[in-house]
Amino acid sequence: MPLQLSHAAPTLLIRKRAFEQYALARADFDTALHLTDEEFRVEGDLIAVGPVFDAQGLAQVIAELEGRGLVYFDDFFDLSGNWPEWLQIYAMAERERFTEGPAA
Repeated sequence: MPLQLSHAAPTLLIRKRAFEQYALARADFDTALHLTDEEFRVEGDLIAVGPVFDAQGLAQVIAELEGRGLVYFDDFFDLSGNWPEWLQIYAMAERERFTEGPAA
């Protein structure tokens, strides 16, 4: 199910695969960004952190992710939250694509 994103502040989106591969911990995000339970959501292969109202904290988290080897845009992305209130935006990870072989 897609995750609804907030227009009021940025949301950090992280691929679950990268989160696990780089041994990230939710507690680190909670501490750095002062998150509530509703501000760290997991749906399928996507983790949504936010909305994040601490711009400096978000910048530090992004720098930490890049310092640990995660690649911006490939492993994680921050969506600005800068759109009108009347527009609802949802996010979900790409589903695995299946291709059929040639017909016999």
